[in-house]
Amino acid sequence: MKFALHFIKNYPLSLLSIALVWYLSIWFMPPKELELPDIDFLDKWTHFVMYGGMCTVIWIEYLRRHRHLDWEKLFFWAWLMPVLMGGLIELAQEYCTATRSGEWLDWLADAVGVTLAVGAGLALRAIIKCKN
Repeated sequence: MKFALHFIKNYPLSLLSIALVWYLSIWFMPPKELELPDIDFLDKWTHFVMYGGMCTVIWIEYLRRHRHLDWEKLFFWAWLMPVLMGGLIELAQEYCTATRSGEWLDWLADAVGVTLAVGAGLALRAIIKCKN
């Protein structure tokens, strides 16, 4: 219980963004009459932006609360878990919903977004260090 309260208190925006990704990935269905722009790989770009944004929020909240980086925690919570979450959501879409389908390329787009967010987090850390 203490562990959960720690996360709720210290990482509220991260938890909110994780919940939003789950909602958009599993339960949200855009209206059928919604006209989407004709952009190549729009779905993949959406995955890239959702996961990159979610992990950028995780990095920002982590950097606000820690002076020194714990690389093991960051690898686990800010890279591995989001990548695994993307895979789990793709499996859930394929096997647990009648309206969504799981795709390997969606998972790849998730992983690329997460990985680039790590780069953004490291760049942000460098900027913060230079200011101090």
